[in-house]
Amino acid sequence: MNKAFVRETDGDGDEDDLPPEPAGPDAPKNYITPAGHARIRAELLQLIDVERPEVVRTVSWAASNGDRSENGDYIYGKRRLREIDRRIRFLTRRLDAAVVVDPGQQQSRDQAFFGATVTYLRNGASEETVTIVGIDEVDPLAGRISWIAPVAKALLKAREGDVVSLRTPAGVDELEVLEIRYPDPD
Repeated sequence: MNKAFVRETDGDGDEDDLPPEPAGPDAPKNYITPAGHARIRAELLQLIDVERPEVVRTVSWAASNGDRSENGDYIYGKRRLREIDRRIRFLTRRLDAAVVVDPGQQQSRDQAFFGATVTYLRNGASEETVTIVGIDEVDPLAGRISWIAPVAKALLKAREGDVVSLRTPAGVDELEVLEIRYPDPD
């Protein structure tokens, strides 16, 4: 059978097999801070300018060695090339949909909005600090939570001294907002 009619897969799954992201008014916004946008853009440029050309050179060299069926450099290089191309497509789509929001420019600094660092008391016992960021910037260990996370949704629009409720599987938690901070304007 002609190769043109056969789709080769390596079992990794292809991102093209994933359902399309929602579009239109129901699509969630991809809010991102300027620092997060710069980080994603830097990763994209690193893939395009450094990693992809390096893998292409390796695959080209491996292909010139002859028998490709048992050539590990060729096989794994092609697989890595697909991974890089998949990541490039993903990052490009994320950057195209990005809405950059600079929290330093926030006018209403007494309320919690995107980009705010909020310190709160959970159930009067444990003090926690989180920064509300975009989906692509989440780092729970560093206290960076997505603006669509339940805790962030409960804290949004709250002011210092407010007590908000957070529904959890274990019940309802009370969050008392102690402090709201924003980065200094540039």
